[in-house]
Order: sequence, then C-alpha cells, then structure tokens
Amino acid sequence: MILRLLFAAVLLLVIEQPSVHAVEPAERLADPTLEARARGLSKELRCLVCQNQSIDESNADLAHDLRLLLRQRLVAGDTDQQVLDYIAARYGVFVLLDPPFAPLTWVLWLTPPVLVLGGGGLLLLRARRRRLEPPVPELSREESARAALLLGDQR
Repeated sequence: MILRLLFAAVLLLVIEQPSVHAVEPAERLADPTLEARARGLSKELRCLVCQNQSIDESNADLAHDLRLLLRQRLVAGDTDQQVLDYIAARYGVFVLLDPPFAPLTWVLWLTPPVLVLGGGGLLLLRARRRRLEPPVPELSREESARAALLLGDQR
C-alpha cells in the first residue's frame, strides 16, 4: 500500500514538472513584446534533431540556430505567420509542430483515422463472423465419461 502511494506521488511529480526551456539569456530580445512572440512561435516549431521537442525546449545546436533565426525575422518586422512560412519554406513543413492540412501532409493527417476506422471495421467483421459460427455441441454422457477417462479425471 505504501509502495503504491509512493509510486503515485513520484508519478505526479514527474507529470507535473514545468516544461524546461532551453532559451539562453544571450538569445533573448530586449523588447518584452517581441520576446513573448518569439517564445510563442518557438513552441510551434519542431526541433529537427530531437523531433519530439519544440525548439523552445531543445538544447540542440540546430534548435539554437532556429531560435536565433526566428528572433532575427521578428526584429526585421515579420508577422508571426511570415516567420513560420519563412522557416517552413527553408526547412520543410515537418518543422511545424502543427502542420497544415495540405496534399503534402494528407498522409500524416489521414493515417490515424484510417487506422482506427479500419481496426474497428475488422473487429466488427470478426464479431459478426463469430456470431454466425454454429455453436459447439455439448458432449453426451458417454463422450464426457470417455473424455474424463482419457484426461485422467476420475471422479
């Protein structure tokens, strides 16, 4: 019981950890408004090295370079969408954590629902097939006695 409580407490601590930010002080912009925009945008871009982290969380050199590029574009006066478009044009739509629904990304967006629907369809077919199978007949007394004898179950 105590072990379960301890495990639950450790699990909650791990789950509730605040997200780690890899933004270095030298990268930060002096203007707090631009820095807030930069932080928001950096959470929308995938680290191409880590792939499961945003560039805001990653310590990879490429993520550092992308954070600098993002801040340069903001200082140059680009809008948020222009920054995302510029980086996606340079590195591909894979760099976006939430890629657009476009012909290039249809496989990415449509594979999960197709797999779920296909799996559900297969389960329904299997259930229907089982329901249509004839029931297994019960054994007669003689067959039950012989099976018990063969199995060594003598009562």
